[in-house]
Amino acid sequence: MIMFAQYVQGSTFTKAVKMAEAVTDLAKRCAAADGDNPDCLKPLDKIFLDTICQEENLPRFTDCCAKKDPERNDCFLSLKNSSRAFISPFERPNAEAACKNYSQNQHSLTGYFIYEISRRHPFLYAPTILSVAIHYDEMMKDCCRSAENPTHNLEECFRRQAPKVVKPVREDGLRQEHTCGILKKFGERTIKALKLAQISQKFPKADFVTVSKLVMDVANMHKDCCRGDMLECMRDREEILHYVCTNQDIISSKIKKCCEKPLLQRSECIINAENDDKPANLSPHVREFIEDKGICERFAQEKDTHLARFLYEYSRRHPEFSAQMLLRIGKGYEDLLDECCKTDSPQDCCSRGEEELKKHIYETESVMKTSCDIYKEKGDYYFQNEYIKFTKQMTTIGSKCCQLSQDKLLPCAEENLDLVLGEICRRHLTNPINPGVCHCCSSSYALRRPCMGKLEIDENYVPLSLTPGLFTFHEDLCTTEEEKLQHKKQE
Repeated sequence: MIMFAQYVQGSTFTKAVKMAEAVTDLAKRCAAADGDNPDCLKPLDKIFLDTICQEENLPRFTDCCAKKDPERNDCFLSLKNSSRAFISPFERPNAEAACKNYSQNQHSLTGYFIYEISRRHPFLYAPTILSVAIHYDEMMKDCCRSAENPTHNLEECFRRQAPKVVKPVREDGLRQEHTCGILKKFGERTIKALKLAQISQKFPKADFVTVSKLVMDVANMHKDCCRGDMLECMRDREEILHYVCTNQDIISSKIKKCCEKPLLQRSECIINAENDDKPANLSPHVREFIEDKGICERFAQEKDTHLARFLYEYSRRHPEFSAQMLLRIGKGYEDLLDECCKTDSPQDCCSRGEEELKKHIYETESVMKTSCDIYKEKGDYYFQNEYIKFTKQMTTIGSKCCQLSQDKLLPCAEENLDLVLGEICRRHLTNPINPGVCHCCSSSYALRRPCMGKLEIDENYVPLSLTPGLFTFHEDLCTTEEEKLQHKKQE
């Protein structure tokens, strides 16, 4: 159902159900005793696309269906449209009508929910949609169970439980869009570096070969997922989970319970699992990458591998740093070798790298500490006023991260801030802000946050003229609740 709704977004629910049932029936026949049927020997993606192309009244896909594989699949992927204007927003039904419909058509109503979410989010991972559908079903059962009780407030029940359904779609969709934006703008090398830092932090006991394999597999998964190829995306994810869970002894001691969960819940559990403990014999420093006499030779012969080893070794030692900060450290190390390996005395030149590194770490931690001090002192409203020129989402980061311990503050703050900056940069592509933002969004992913922090006032900006229409004071300003009043002031 998800696949058909995402590929054929304009199709009706009835048609999507028909196509899904056709493939399901074939799978049952093949599993039973009809293995000799030629259709059973076809790859799943071919069966899937053949089913769409056999369906009548889908003129939008005629050209795609005339192509041969794999061009046919690429053609279908190119037609996916995630813009909000393409399909009208999902309208929340009347609570009583929804409960009546649920009691009469429980199975089909959940299927309809999956269909509507899938066609509006053609790039969203299928496991996310299936997980959200489970929350939707639980919400309907819980709220509608007491619908006939006169003291039970249906609307309030739905309002209270709706975030469990809506939030994962919004957050997972944003993270996926963010990852795909990095891949599209900065390329595969940047995604691999980001994943190398994150995986090394999470699995510090895993050796470099194991981590490198996971990095390659995860990067390839994102390439398939970002293309919208959900069949390959799901296959890739399942293979990664299988590898991680069958090799727990060399990867992590913190994921045993995750690997015992159903497949749909396994991925999210592993992502949210604690970082494993660092090996007891892990030295606190990586001086060999500065002091070793052969570093310039290795850098010249196998640049990417040498830099990857440095990032791996540094990241597994520093779970308290954000992945973005680790990438900046990796970039600084690369620049240092680029410069020093051209001199007559590389070791003397490289020795200043440690001081530069300490300076950068101090500056980054100072920025975060200052921001959190302001947040703790002034609270949401006044903190948002400090940053309203930037984005109101900063307050969410403050409330989420500033209460954490020092070892968790930086990863939480900068990685959430990175999502905000990614959203700003994607918006900038369609509605350019100014040349400074353009430079920060396109020059370097690792340096994007410091670049944004150093932006000067845009001298070419022409503000809206101050007119009486901008200052219309309505009577409700005197009776509005404090929180809403603060919001109106900020507007």
